[in-house]
Amino acid sequence: MTRAPLPDWPRHGGRRGSLLARFGLPADHPLIDFSANLNPLGPPAWVGDWLGEAACRLAGYPDPDDDEARRAIADRERLPPEQVLVTNGGAEAIYLAAALHAGGRALVVEPTFSEYRRACDHYGLAVASLPLHGAAFRLDVAAAERALAGVDVAFLCRPNNPTGTLVPREAIERLVARGRETGTTLVVDEAFVDFTDGDERLTPLLATAPNLLLLRSLTKLFDLPGLRLGYLLGPPALVRGARARQIPWSVNALALGLVAPLLADTDYLARTRDWLVGQRPAMPEAIRELGYDVPATQANYFLLGGDWQAQEAEALFAFLLRRGLLARHTHSFPGLDGRWLRLALRDGPDNARLLAALAEWRRP
Repeated sequence: MTRAPLPDWPRHGGRRGSLLARFGLPADHPLIDFSANLNPLGPPAWVGDWLGEAACRLAGYPDPDDDEARRAIADRERLPPEQVLVTNGGAEAIYLAAALHAGGRALVVEPTFSEYRRACDHYGLAVASLPLHGAAFRLDVAAAERALAGVDVAFLCRPNNPTGTLVPREAIERLVARGRETGTTLVVDEAFVDFTDGDERLTPLLATAPNLLLLRSLTKLFDLPGLRLGYLLGPPALVRGARARQIPWSVNALALGLVAPLLADTDYLARTRDWLVGQRPAMPEAIRELGYDVPATQANYFLLGGDWQAQEAEALFAFLLRRGLLARHTHSFPGLDGRWLRLALRDGPDNARLLAALAEWRRP
């Protein structure tokens, strides 16, 4: 089923221009962006110099026989290279997973990232929805197992965007086993898995799961969204199928060249972990103390709500925007219907400004 486009509200975060215009604010209105789930440390300091030195790569096509990027990912994930496909961001990986099942039937666990439905619509898949339950956005695993019957592919985000919730690994194992019985491929989007407590990557399951695809993004972790860099992991047969459907040269030469040095930057990854420890769970808890609802999160973002309707969430959105704080609306997430705001974790000073604004909003 194709959904009608949402009037005026952009589908994704980071769209400051259209939102400032919507609320009558000037284009140069200063903003701290809490709407895009990116690492607030910024790109690694060496990336600018690296890009300058690598500018010569722009004079030629990306080399399809150069497997350096794929080997670097394979080494990190402890997989053979034939189980890795480098993609133009996580979005291309989503669309390739849908392309493998074009014309079939899909299940999407919602509320979640809107691109799963859009990719299915693009490739003619009929989409059924499985809702998460309650204020904790819990997955009913037994219901999910039943819903896999007659479904070619199921999309699940872990940790989920926008809720930040994490389906337990044991539940994924059950769904993979059930999918083998029903002939269903389980696609788990792990775009934010590097922000979880501990190592929650599902890569080890690929050793015994011929029906599991994992999707990853490097640009969120390293704050390089303009570069478009992600990858897909899966059994060799599914990876070959995805590669056959990938547009030639979809990943540019600079992105390919950056994969290995990014993954080798252990200092940046350690500093990211230190930042997470300092801001989560402290930030969500501080907001709960102000009287807001904030579900437990395992991501670098969280939902914020209350006993309100979409109009009240929009009023808070506008209040924050006028104070230079850009939140993410939830009109494009089925089941949330604009009644929540999603906010990214940022550094200490930015988070303190957000807390002060939220306290002002709640003040009688």
